[in-house]
Amino acid sequence: MARLHDMYREQVAPALMKKFEYKSVMEIPKFDKIVINIGAGDAKENSKVIENIIKDLTIIAGQKAVPTVAKKSVANFKLRQGMKIGAKVTLRGARMYEFMDRLFNFALPRVRDFKGINPNAFDGRGNYSLGLKEQLIFPEIEYDKVEKIRGMDICFVTTAKTDAEARELLRLMGAPFAQ
Repeated sequence: MARLHDMYREQVAPALMKKFEYKSVMEIPKFDKIVINIGAGDAKENSKVIENIIKDLTIIAGQKAVPTVAKKSVANFKLRQGMKIGAKVTLRGARMYEFMDRLFNFALPRVRDFKGINPNAFDGRGNYSLGLKEQLIFPEIEYDKVEKIRGMDICFVTTAKTDAEARELLRLMGAPFAQ
């Protein structure tokens, strides 16, 4: 479980220090958190949808998910402020590294025709976002108990100042970037 965290301390941090020539160990980029989000537009008709999303997300992340609500009312979408429209979970510490390990080594290789993740999906401030088309790639999810296949957004929040630093951090942690 602490395999990736130990790898960060022993191999990744020294490699980043050498490559980017940091003066202090406090400058070395590290992972702050991972946010996993599932949005469901059909949740406004059926409140059971949110419960199922929270259950799936809790199984995937190993931590209880919380519902997300609409910030504004949008008449065209028949959406009112305060309606539950999805769920999210924020992982930090050991759970974050454990999820990252499962994502990179077990879940992503199960994607059909997987050639690697997009190496350009950085936001300019050192954070990386990844979209998945289905929750079934995680081995913890049982195919028979899934009502509807849903995608999810996974956002890796780092302390890196630039995209190059964050890309190198993710690469050294084992992210399967496309060539």
